[in-house]
Amino acid sequence: MEVRELTSKEEMLRYLPILQELYPKLTLEYYAEMLDEMLGNNYGQIAVFEGEDCIAISGYWIGTKLWCGKYLELDNVIVSEKARGTGAGKLIQHYLEEKAEQLGSHIMVLDAYSHNFKAHRFYYNQGYAPRGFHFIKILEEEKLT
Repeated sequence: MEVRELTSKEEMLRYLPILQELYPKLTLEYYAEMLDEMLGNNYGQIAVFEGEDCIAISGYWIGTKLWCGKYLELDNVIVSEKARGTGAGKLIQHYLEEKAEQLGSHIMVLDAYSHNFKAHRFYYNQGYAPRGFHFIKILEEEKLT
């Protein structure tokens, strides 16, 4: 397995099927619109490949907040159903941890759905711990994927 940075919108769009495993309603058009906004705001993306097959993907954000300073946030870590248990998730985690350190980040953060207990266990095993709640107020339900 090999991790590769996806460096262009076109390259990211190519791997939409992996994202659709988590977000089946996500269309190419909407994803393209979102990438146009995200790519100008410190968003990046990596993918794990087995040969030429993309088996996992993760976005990440680099930001700065008063409470923690510089941080790297994992965004939508998705391992294809067929590749779960292969270590692809750990590979993503390791790669992004090294990237965070190289960029001078003080912490790494992520959100996981409250009902996704497998993800919780995985992240606990990677050294993450919940430190608060991520509250949301939905303003446009139809815009959620």
